[in-house]
Amino acid sequence: MKYLLDTANLDDIRRCCEIFPIAGVTSNPSIVKREGNVDFFAHMREIRSIIGMDSPLHIQVTAPDAEGMVRDADAIMEKVDSNVFVKVPVTLEGLKAMKAMKAKGIPITGTVVYSKQQGFLAMEAGADYIAPYFNRMENLGIDPDDVIASLAEMIALYGYPTQILAASFKNAGQVDRAFLAGAQTATMDPSILISAISQPHIDGAVEQFMNDWKAVHGETLLCQL
Repeated sequence: MKYLLDTANLDDIRRCCEIFPIAGVTSNPSIVKREGNVDFFAHMREIRSIIGMDSPLHIQVTAPDAEGMVRDADAIMEKVDSNVFVKVPVTLEGLKAMKAMKAKGIPITGTVVYSKQQGFLAMEAGADYIAPYFNRMENLGIDPDDVIASLAEMIALYGYPTQILAASFKNAGQVDRAFLAGAQTATMDPSILISAISQPHIDGAVEQFMNDWKAVHGETLLCQL
């Protein structure tokens, strides 16, 4: 299992990378919009400097057509770095762009995945990652567990190198379900990770341990004995 942050906020990325076993960062135009009118490529390079070259960074194209998507991908490779996974929506134009990008050796993440067929086609087009939208599928009455399990089954059956990068979560329980269904990686807003650990019953148990220690040793810490 690998946890990624679905954010472009530099402070959140720094904080979470200090606490959690973060494997990388994903972004999209809606996420970047929250940061205001930033210098886009400089901002992405700063994210890279925080997470390091060995951690996957996913950046989405914005062009509506295949030719434009490929130009966007070329710009990302040139202005950020060649290790970036370029996120491409799995649409007709997106699949066309993936074929052209794959011929150039550009790393690809197939995104906006709502169905098995989208995932299967992206896998066959050479996507390194596919990003099924968990919560959005559930809201549409689509079983996200079944979709992810089917994608995982095909990957195992035919030996595709593609990894499932589950996305679009509203709570930690959905993240757990995505992993249990077969997703190797998942990306989420930092608040989901923080809320999963910052629970009253967890804090209460830790406080009880501290109080019991102090009852015997006062303010003397274990390392001071």
